[in-house]
Amino acid sequence: MGNILICGADVITLDVDGAVLRGADVAICDGLIAAVGAVPDDFQPDEIIEAHHHIIMPGLYNAHMHSGTVLGRAVGGSRASDPWFDLRVTKDAQVNHAIRSPMTPEAAYWAASLAAAEMIRGGVVGFMDQYFYMDQVARVVLESGLRANLAWCTFGDEGGEIGGDVAAIAAFTESWRGAGKGRIQTSFGPHSPYMCSPQFLARTAAVAARLGVDIHLRLAESREQVELSLLAYDMTPVQVLDQNGVLDLPVVAANVAYLSDFDLDILLARGVRIVACPKAQAAAGLAVSPMSLFHAAGIDLALGTDGAGLAGSLDMFEVFRSAASHLSEDEQAAGLALGLATWGGARVLGFANCGRLAPEHAADLLMIDCHRPHLWPVRDPLGTVLHSVRAGDVTDVMVAGQWLLRKGQLLTIDEERVLAETVRRVKVR
Repeated sequence: MGNILICGADVITLDVDGAVLRGADVAICDGLIAAVGAVPDDFQPDEIIEAHHHIIMPGLYNAHMHSGTVLGRAVGGSRASDPWFDLRVTKDAQVNHAIRSPMTPEAAYWAASLAAAEMIRGGVVGFMDQYFYMDQVARVVLESGLRANLAWCTFGDEGGEIGGDVAAIAAFTESWRGAGKGRIQTSFGPHSPYMCSPQFLARTAAVAARLGVDIHLRLAESREQVELSLLAYDMTPVQVLDQNGVLDLPVVAANVAYLSDFDLDILLARGVRIVACPKAQAAAGLAVSPMSLFHAAGIDLALGTDGAGLAGSLDMFEVFRSAASHLSEDEQAAGLALGLATWGGARVLGFANCGRLAPEHAADLLMIDCHRPHLWPVRDPLGTVLHSVRAGDVTDVMVAGQWLLRKGQLLTIDEERVLAETVRRVKVR
């Protein structure tokens, strides 16, 4: 991997002190940040990169998405390519559509490749996927150089299991956990307490506990989900999870929006991590997760796009700006939203030494070429990122010291082939 020295950039560290360094150097050694700012005299670089006019910052994390939905990008009100596009439809309708889903292992591979290419170009270094055929997504993670936490989604009730059986998914979690030199983490992915019976949730929790893996699901996304849960079980969705052993495990819950005070106390006591997808939630006509409340309560919080069928893209710059608008209108909220898209996502996904540019942290970073009209001049690097940078301004992306994108060129993905293979698998005009 060697030593890399990046010189003369504006560096947004997002470290604990929140330092922004102008015209600074970043030294990288064997996949880790060796120094930021003052580089030791004895540091011997194998590669020197001049980065004047560039901003360097930690890479972004998409903490809740569904890779396969890129094949149904921006489908509007249609559920043709997204089994759970409309979060307000009934359970039976969603399960029946999941049975009819045209997704195949081969399609899942190329969809994940397309999603990976889009995310890398948008500065994403890691993602948490909850969808089908996660073994195919894992192949893409290995090839692309990204980090990922992969949860094979299942729907389960007395009628059986849809999406995959628990035994096969258990084998997947065991065989892929820690692959790619630790770049791949695995989780169990029961869709939600409104799409899975209490018995299925309890069984999933028991197997996950035996294997020592986390659970990633959707929770309390709509008022209807809460009301239906109360009618069926005399419990809220949070209570259903708690009573069936799910919250005895580390849990990542996405799109949490409708909670009672009692529910919030349970999530706090159980250490549940939450992912908000503000752009997708708003697009679905649902309440956006109360991020300010969760942050003030000390809950680990991250951001995600949700599925591209609803969100339209996997653009995390759009997501953290949407999050900032829901947190508050001051500049501090915008900075917090950026943190939730970087170190917040890394923490929720389980990558402890990622998400900040600081010594001994992973060399996961992005570079932005600011020598272009809508970014120039750069009077305030942080303000430029918070308000002006677009996903397409990212020119370079590195994960664990490996370049995935260099001077605008994808290095680990054959982009032209991915574009050709994916268009063969969807009907387009």
